[in-house]
Amino acid sequence: MEKKLIVICGATAVGKSALALEIAQKLNTFIISADSRQVYIDFDIGTAKPTPEERELVPHYMIDICHPQQVLTVAEYQEQVYAIINQADSVPLMVGGTGLYIKAVTKGLKIPPVAPQPALRAQLAKYSQRERYSFLQQVDPIACEKIHPNDETRTIRALEVYYVTGKPISQLQGENPPPYSILQIGLHCEPKKLQERIARRTREMLRRGLAHETARLMLKYGEDLPLLNTLGYAEMKEFIQGKITLSQAEELIVLHTRQFAKRQRTWFNAYPEIKWFDVDNPHLFRDVWDTIARFLEQ
Repeated sequence: MEKKLIVICGATAVGKSALALEIAQKLNTFIISADSRQVYIDFDIGTAKPTPEERELVPHYMIDICHPQQVLTVAEYQEQVYAIINQADSVPLMVGGTGLYIKAVTKGLKIPPVAPQPALRAQLAKYSQRERYSFLQQVDPIACEKIHPNDETRTIRALEVYYVTGKPISQLQGENPPPYSILQIGLHCEPKKLQERIARRTREMLRRGLAHETARLMLKYGEDLPLLNTLGYAEMKEFIQGKITLSQAEELIVLHTRQFAKRQRTWFNAYPEIKWFDVDNPHLFRDVWDTIARFLEQ
């Protein structure tokens, strides 16, 4: 039987997980998380990780697979997900809002298997962006056609790949799509209503103990852990350090989450293959299920 994959994507707090749980139970299948922070153990409340009860209902993969002081590369994520799909006897649901994870799997991105190199990046940081870009023009002029001269992040990454592998990043990149059919379902929510959802979820995270979780993580891993500078944890860390009030931290989490959701919408809107559904549609489950049923019959 031909392998198939169903993707449920969209902005944060739009309701992907709840819908996926319903779909997975009806399909008698499992969920593959496409969330770049849920892969890390101990980071639970602030990443909206599925609860133990939800994971009891439906098996979840790519959750709690990495130590917070390690880095899971996109290449490693892709490799592990492909292995899970290839071994599956059912049609998996890939669910999340990390666009690059989803693209890596659905498009078959060729990703240079080069982890971040702190020492090399520290060396490159001593140069100006103009100098770094000049270095890149010498070793990989093709990459420079796609990288803006002011794009420090991609310039450093391209140089990093070249110095580690000895090959230009332009030679190592590309696409090799997987040999199975893919249905991509996107959940859309009107911005004002999404803001309300974000505010509700933030309050729920605080009620569940986000402050306590953040304090425990700071104690266990140190305040300089990069993951503690990510959405939700960064604001709570400032509260715990006495820099802002709890009310200010809550307001900042909502604001920064809204900004993040806007960037996610921009990312996903660039992919015409995604079939969009309004989360406020009273017949959402039925309409999504009908689309899935047709896909499975093909």
